[in-house]
Amino acid sequence: MDSKIAPQVDDALVIVHVQNDFVAGGALAVAGGGEVVAPLNRYIAIFRRNRLPIIATRDWHPADHCSFREQGGPWPPHCVQGTAGAQFVPELMLPPGTTVVSCAIQSHKEAYSSFEDTELDQLLKSLGARRLFIGGLATDYCVGATVKDGLFLGYRVFLLTDAVRAVNAHPQDGADAREEMIRLGAVPVSLSDIGW
Repeated sequence: MDSKIAPQVDDALVIVHVQNDFVAGGALAVAGGGEVVAPLNRYIAIFRRNRLPIIATRDWHPADHCSFREQGGPWPPHCVQGTAGAQFVPELMLPPGTTVVSCAIQSHKEAYSSFEDTELDQLLKSLGARRLFIGGLATDYCVGATVKDGLFLGYRVFLLTDAVRAVNAHPQDGADAREEMIRLGAVPVSLSDIGW
């Protein structure tokens, strides 16, 4: 980018699904998933310093969730409510007061977007947020769906390209998801673009 992005009072950081089951050793590990933690911790520090909202979303599935293979879905059981796999990665330095939004909590319904069937939009509106800085896991699923819904709902969305990783069930999935997000209006940024 040509110039640094300056903080605004209507900014919010949205960290998507950085949970134990999505990093190495987890039930549905994303290749390199743990690599998002260090840059996200730097974004968290920036937002804390500027007293701006930080929201962490999580998959919070019932044990019989429809996305699980035993129920005919595509995935192994993961992020089951109350399990260690559903907890945030311990190295992620979420500060006290971080708002947690639980996603896909109904057995019969899948939801990749952190906005779907959650209070996230209402929460952001109550905070006066208009610009969202979104990172986490995974680029080609929950991050992509969350970014697209954020754009659809009228937010200005910045995709934290140094703080996302893809599942890449097909080798180009992550790159294709990123390209689609940008085409729809998301602005790709990294820590070097943030002048805070």
